[in-house]
Order: sequence, then structure tokens, then C-alpha cells
Amino acid sequence: MLMLKKFVKCRPKSRFGLTYQRDLNVAIIGQSTFAAEVYKLLLKNGHRVVGVFTILDKGNRQDPLAAVASENNTPVFKIKSWRKGENALPEIVAQYKKVDAELNVLPFCSQFIPMEVIEHPKHKSICYHPSILPKHRGVSAINWTLMNGDKEAGFSIFWADDGLDTGPILSQKSCPVLPDDTVDSLYNRFLYPEGIKSMAEAVDMVANGTAPVIPQSTEGSSFEPSVRKKALQKVDWSRSGVDIQNFIRGLDSSPGAWTIINETEVKLYKSSIWTNETPTGEQVTVDTIQFPAIVHSNGLLITCNDGLKINIERLSVDGKMISASNYGNADTIQETIDYTDQEKAYIPVVESIWKNILNQDIEKDTHFFQSGAGSMDVVRLIEEIKDKLKFTLKNDDVYMFPVFSDFCNTLVKRSRGSTDDNIRVEYDPVVVDINNMKLQFAKQLFINGQFVDSESGKTLECINPADESVICSIQCASEADVDQAVIAASRAFGGEWSEMSPRDRGAVLYKIADLLDKNREELATIESIDSGAVYTLALKTHIGMSIDVWKYFAGWADKIHGQTIPISHARPNRNLTFTKKEPFGVCGIITPWNYPLMMLSWKMAACLAAGNTVVMKPTEVSPLTALKFAELSVEAGFPAGVLNILPGLGSEAGRAIAEHPDIRKVGFTGSTATGHAIMKASAESNLKKVSLELGGKSPLIILDDCDLDKSVRMSMGGVFFNKGENCIAAGRVFVESSIHDKFIDKVVEEVKKIKIGNPLERDTHHGPQNHKAHLEKLINYCKKAKNEGAQLKIGGKRVDRPGYYFEPTVFTGVEDHMFIAQEEAFGPIMAVTKFSSSDLDAVIKRANSTDYGLSSGIFTKDINKALRFAEKIDAGTVFINTYNKTDVAAPFGGFKKSGFGKDLGEEALNEYLKTKCITVEY
Repeated sequence: MLMLKKFVKCRPKSRFGLTYQRDLNVAIIGQSTFAAEVYKLLLKNGHRVVGVFTILDKGNRQDPLAAVASENNTPVFKIKSWRKGENALPEIVAQYKKVDAELNVLPFCSQFIPMEVIEHPKHKSICYHPSILPKHRGVSAINWTLMNGDKEAGFSIFWADDGLDTGPILSQKSCPVLPDDTVDSLYNRFLYPEGIKSMAEAVDMVANGTAPVIPQSTEGSSFEPSVRKKALQKVDWSRSGVDIQNFIRGLDSSPGAWTIINETEVKLYKSSIWTNETPTGEQVTVDTIQFPAIVHSNGLLITCNDGLKINIERLSVDGKMISASNYGNADTIQETIDYTDQEKAYIPVVESIWKNILNQDIEKDTHFFQSGAGSMDVVRLIEEIKDKLKFTLKNDDVYMFPVFSDFCNTLVKRSRGSTDDNIRVEYDPVVVDINNMKLQFAKQLFINGQFVDSESGKTLECINPADESVICSIQCASEADVDQAVIAASRAFGGEWSEMSPRDRGAVLYKIADLLDKNREELATIESIDSGAVYTLALKTHIGMSIDVWKYFAGWADKIHGQTIPISHARPNRNLTFTKKEPFGVCGIITPWNYPLMMLSWKMAACLAAGNTVVMKPTEVSPLTALKFAELSVEAGFPAGVLNILPGLGSEAGRAIAEHPDIRKVGFTGSTATGHAIMKASAESNLKKVSLELGGKSPLIILDDCDLDKSVRMSMGGVFFNKGENCIAAGRVFVESSIHDKFIDKVVEEVKKIKIGNPLERDTHHGPQNHKAHLEKLINYCKKAKNEGAQLKIGGKRVDRPGYYFEPTVFTGVEDHMFIAQEEAFGPIMAVTKFSSSDLDAVIKRANSTDYGLSSGIFTKDINKALRFAEKIDAGTVFINTYNKTDVAAPFGGFKKSGFGKDLGEEALNEYLKTKCITVEY
């Protein structure tokens, strides 16, 4: 709000035809960091700031506008008051007139400015107001925008007149109010950055004679009082829960809504509507509410009189900010941290920033707010640390740790990738005692950082394939749940996740890798009981490679860049062309059941490293490690909404992801038929980018000059690894005729040694197939192979015991026309074909004769034959004298009906990035 006194209404003549100039002599009247940024941008745009009129110093602290103007040798006038009583002070007005300004710019001004000053310049005066006028006139416009529950916020730049924020409009901009917006978030996200740019644009329009003059409407006008009066800050618990939530966030972070808790006055901050189940915790009494509030691990849960629950994360008690989850506990002392030499170098930088803001010497016990800092100083502190140290902190880090030594500890912990200690997400856990440990995991959907029930209430049963018992029932996502997840992911992409520096995002990825490692045994056990994976294999591969993937892509997060490109110049001018790599935004990921956590990691790590947010559907038959991952993601520090995990059916949740108009990229691993459906849905919806890793019938060729024992061992691994439930399984083995029989004898002999059994037993080699339908498919697959003439050497049937166990199987005499030669088994079935060595090209042609091209391999000591095979085989991966040797740094993906696009390696990042080309002429 602009306060004006003793006005005579007069429209600036320059709006009606005087000659305009390109650059203006501007006087800036006001204060704050906002005004300082406007000052800097006006100078950058070529205008001359002939004088700055601001407030007196507070103690030793001068206003940021005064500080930046002094550095640039701009005349600074620190005015206690422009008037005495109702009259302008002549000496102050005379001082102002001497600077000879052509336009007054008032970015933020708390003083009464006489109309004699407002009307003096040739182009008069323009003001910034943080509301969409005529709504919310007054000094607390941002607060009332939120307190009234407005769906839209914004600002106005208007021509000053003799009313109270009533002058004609020059420009206005608006933005949606997000469900979790506060005064700080709304200001930092939109009103501050866009307001600065718009003030500079408004000055340019005045200079160019294009500034509009639009009379304010009286329709919808409102004026609200200042919220600085304490009586206006007290929560009225008789109102509806939604009104109370709007009231609390409308006063967050300044001046703060207050209430009485256990007969003590407390201020409430960081509130949100709670949709989870009611947690357990210590009960406290809140003012006049009939229900007791609950102090729990994520805050203070208050049930309003209409039943709506509001969670409060921060409290101010006796002027000290604390985590609401610690209310009633004794004060805690911050842990002692040993700094590295590099971290010690941060401290003088932070001390310098604090000193410049507070304008005083800094001691270990200096209190940021008790030294006079306000909410705008918090913004400045965060931005200067980001600029000078390349760390992104949160406003909460300042509010929770306002003492210098504590703040430095917090900064160092953030630089190491650590987040708040003991951050946990609330959920109703499934608890299972198994494998000498107590497992605990969620059974709900994970949306916007919380575990929630599906809107439909439908559930899915999770079956342990080792004994066919029901582990638990989990929530089944609907199309409406996908919509909610996309909204959350969109909000996160437009907010905190994109505001973090790439290095800070990488630190979060490193943190989740560390947490996966810390919980390796629990994750491997969950993977085993949910998917049938052998525990020892799950430790090494399912979980071990997942950890490696997150570490690998964490390292890539701050190394994504474009190029400069030489182009022909537009003579006599010159051109510069460069590219930028940018994230798509919200991406959809749909993963299969053979490696539940590893497939999640392969896709999601690259996606998040690129800066996207995610809506992910794990397989409905093995979703439990994905839900455990969601729980750990909160502890790792992923902001709410960055990743959302929705177990559900492909026909509903998967389809909704593929068709959703706000998802711009889908990554899928699964069957070729489903890949077709996803590609069609993606094309018909919004032409979203798609990457597909689909079926395979990978050929493995064994030449007679190979190391036979190694070939047998690796061929068996190529077929039977992970019970044959392996994308790149060697679906067809071609063995040279001269060694064929010996090869088969050795394979059969080794198959007999494979121990089939409980996947949790440490000496088990071969566990159950993932689910019943797949087991039945394998049984039918073998029947068809025998009916078509393939010769069964061993296995081929279900094991006679509870569980979905299938015997490792070997067929010989497989011919090209047979079903077993053309279609993927995705199980422990070796299909062997004999061939003559006289024509390598002929066997390569047979290997290429399927519709698939995911992987391939050859065993030979002849490097010429090996390289010829690598050149001619139509597959995305070629193994020579090895098999199944994947690595997080090596790109993985297929050709033909095996799909397109890559997981892993640097190439995987390109699946989640778009390239923008920018050309400048100068």
C-alpha cells in the first residue's frame, strides 16, 4: 500500500501527449530488498536513478535500498518523515525537488508521501501493490489474499493519485494460489521476481510513451486493515477448518497466527490439511477446540470443530521457533559437527553475509531476528548463500536455526546432503516378522509426500510366491489418484524442486542411495517375499545395482549442459547460437515385476537427475519395495510431490498415465503388446515422448573354439539368472554342431545341481516364479514346445511343493519355425539349436529372424568372428565371451519390437531432457 496525504487530483500530462525519451531520470522512493532489486534493474536497462529516498537506519543497519544505492554513488536521502501533522515539510520537499526526477518509482513504501512530491515529476509517480486491484487495498494485501481463500493472487502497478491504492492501472499480473502457499512462498515464487521485472517494464513503457492508464473499477473493491494488530492474529476456532487453514497460512511467516496451547500462547507456522489416518502421540489442549490435538512425529495435528484436520509443523513458543513434533519436550542441543577444511572455508563467507545484512559484528551466539532481521532479510540471506556458496537452503532453515553457530551447522549438514534429522512419513504399517528381522512397509498410495488411500477404495492382494500366502492388501490407484499425483508433481516441478540447484538435487539423490544401502537387508527381504527373488541375489543385484544407479546419476545432476554452435553470421551483425538441456516437467514411469526396485531406479534416477518430477506405477503384483522406497524418499529430503508412487492396474492407472495431458514423457518396461498400447495412448493424447524397453528373444551363439566350461556356465546364467525372469535372458542358444552334444551333457549335469527352494535360504539357487499366472504360462509354453517337436532334456514342469516353483528346463532340437524359437519365455527355459560353422552369416541371419532385438552374445576365441557378429547382429546390446554383464554407466535398450530409448549411462539422461536452441544477434 502507498500512503499519500494532501492530494490534489491531477493526471500526469505526459500520459496525454508530451514527448517521451528513451531513458529517464528516476527517483526511487521506498525501502526493502525488493526496491533494491528494482533499482539495479533500472540501472541495467539504461535509466538514471538521480536520487533514492528511503527510511532511517535501524540501529547500525541501513536499508538494502540505501546500501546498494550508496555502492553506486547514487544520492541517498534517509527521511524520518515527509510531513508534520497534515503538512508536507518544506525542507524535505525542497531536497527532493533538487534531484529533478522525471518519474517517481515506488516499489515498496511505508511512509506518507505528499501529493506535492507525487505530482512533481513530468511523468508523475508509479507504485507497486501486491494484489489485483481493486481487491485488497491496504498494507496487508498478501495476507488477506490467502486469509480470504482467493484462488488467484497477483500484483498491480498503478499511477498514484489522492486515494488509497485507487489510482489508474498501468499493468497487472496474476498467478494461481497453490494449496500449500504461504505469504513467503507466494512472495518468493511470484510477487517478488515477477514484480521486480514488471516494475522495470513499467518504467520502460513510461519512457516509450506506451504506458496505459486504465481507471480502477469499483466492482469487487475491498479494503482490509493491517494484520499487525495482535487481536487480528488470533485464530478463531469456531470457523470452518478450511477458513482456519487459510487464516494460519495467510499469516505465515509474518506476523504469525497465534492461539493458546496448554494455557501458553503459541504461534503456528507451516500448516497443511491432513488427509492421512490419525497418528498416535501426546495429546494437548488447544484453546476452545473440543477435540485434543496430537503431538506426533510430523508435527501437531489439530482437529477443527467441523472435523477437518490441520497439521502444524513449526511453533513459536516464547519467541523461540521449534519443530511442532518437539512441543512439550525438553530443549535439545545441536550435535557437534567436525568441519572439513573446505567446510571451514564456508564460515567466513556466511559471517560476511550476516554482517552485511545485520550491519554488526557477528558472534557465535548472534541471533538473526533479535538483531533486527525480518522476513525480507531471510530471502536475502537464502539468495546470497545460493549465489556465493551454491547451496540452496530453505526459509525454515533460518527460522529454525536463527543463532549463527546453529545456522552454520545446518548449512554444513545441508552441504553434505543431509536433511532434518528423523524426518519420517506417517502411515499405517504392514509389519512382518521374517528372515530374522521385523519388516515394516506401507500399503497405501504415495502422493505429494504422504501415504493416502485410493479414492476408489479398491485394493490389491500381494502374494508371497514362495508359499502362496497373502502378505497384505494394498491400495489400488484409480484415474482420479493419477490426476492428484500429477497435480502434486506439477506443483513440485514449478516450485521447490526446480528452485534447487542441480548440485543440491544431486545431493538428495546421493542421500537416497545411502538410505537404500543402509536398509539393504530389509529391502532385499521385501523384494524376496514379494517377487520370489533369491535373497542373496536380491542383495547383490536387485538392491545393489539400485544403489549404484542412484549414485551414478547423482553425479550427473550438475553436469548437464548444452553446446555453443558456430553458425553463419547475419552480416554486418554477428550471431551466437547455443543449446540448453531442459527437463520435460512431469514424467510417467511404469515398471515390471522381475526387478521391482531396480527397474524403478533405472528410470527414476535419470529422470530426477535431469530435473523432472515423477508419477510412477509399479507393477501391481510386486509393489512393496517401491512403497518402501517412497518412505525412504521422505527421509532423503525429496520435496513433497517430486515423486509419487501409485500401485495399480495397468488397464486403469497405467492407461491414465499414458493418456494424461499434463505428463510430457513416459518411460515403460514391460511386454511389447503393452508398449504398443502406451505408444498409441501417448500419441493420441498429447504426443508425449516415449521410451520403451520391451520383450526380447536374445540369441547366444557358441562357437567350437570357445572356452567350453565358461560358455556352459555363462549360458546357464544367461538363461536361468533370476529364475529366467530377465529382460535380456538368452532366449535361444545356438551351439556349433561339433560341440553340441558335449555342451548339452554339461548343461544338464549342471542343472541337476541347482538347488530349488525357499528364496530366503542362503544356499538356494533358484526361487519361485513371480506369480501364478506366469507359472501357468511357462507350463503351457513347454507343452507347446513339446507338441511342435522340441526335445525336452530336463525340467519342463512345476515343482511338487507349495509355491510357484518351476524346474529349470532345457530343450534341444529347436527349429526356427517353432513357437519356442520365436516367442519369449521369460522363464528358466533354455532353447538350444544346433548349427554348422561353415557359414557364420547364416546363423546371424537366423538369430536376427525374430521381431526382437534387445540383447545378444557370442562365445569364441576368434576376434574377427566376434566383431563380425557384433557388426551384423540387430540388437541393442552385444556380449562377447560374457553375458548379463550390465553396468550403470553402459546404455541399455533394444531395437525393433524390443523398443527404443536407453536406460543407464549418459544416454539415459537424454530420454528425460529436451534441447532448446537459442540464437542471439548482436
